[in-house]
Amino acid sequence: MNMASINNNDQGMVLLIDKPFRWTSFDVVKKVRNAMKIKKVGHSGTLDPLATGLLILCTGPKTKTINQIQDQEKEYQGTFTIGATTPSYDLETEIINLKEYGHITTEMIHKAADQFTGWLDQIPPQHSAIKKDGQRAYVAARAGKEVVLEPRKVEIKVFEITAVRLPEVDFRVVCSKGTYIRSLARDFGEHLGTGAYLSALTRVRIGAYHLDNATTVAAFLETLKS
Repeated sequence: MNMASINNNDQGMVLLIDKPFRWTSFDVVKKVRNAMKIKKVGHSGTLDPLATGLLILCTGPKTKTINQIQDQEKEYQGTFTIGATTPSYDLETEIINLKEYGHITTEMIHKAADQFTGWLDQIPPQHSAIKKDGQRAYVAARAGKEVVLEPRKVEIKVFEITAVRLPEVDFRVVCSKGTYIRSLARDFGEHLGTGAYLSALTRVRIGAYHLDNATTVAAFLETLKS
């Protein structure tokens, strides 16, 4: 099994999991916790249900390292779709606000990306797990209530456009803890004047931990049977 930093159960384990599409991060935690029959399992950095890629789980004493791991920089690959928006900034909600994008050129796409590097004030999505007045923001948002969230300082270290096939734009982003790629999609679309939403996302790295060294949930559960 190709996984990094796995120790025995007494010492705890750091598990690199390739999160499946449409699973929540807690779905993965629950599956591993039940399979291993242990209580202490946590993850270092939530992935949205529609995102895939690297999810780091810590068990037992290793849960003490969660904050240290999730403070490290993150790297993502994904796709924005321009010419429309969604309330959640991804495909969890309906596509709205269709706009013409035929005038957008590859040069304009690259110039727009240049505006979103360095330290930025980023407003998190209303459809997020951030707590506002004691309630998760997404709970209020799904109930049709408007949630006003405060901007956060985040750092976009790299924002590279890797392919343009309009209306889709592929990208690679290296960023700080707390960065919402969905919010980056929204801001990117607003800058272009066309709107945009996140249509695909994979987390490929957290610090020195890489998706290449991760395993699937199913493969990990198989190792527990041996």
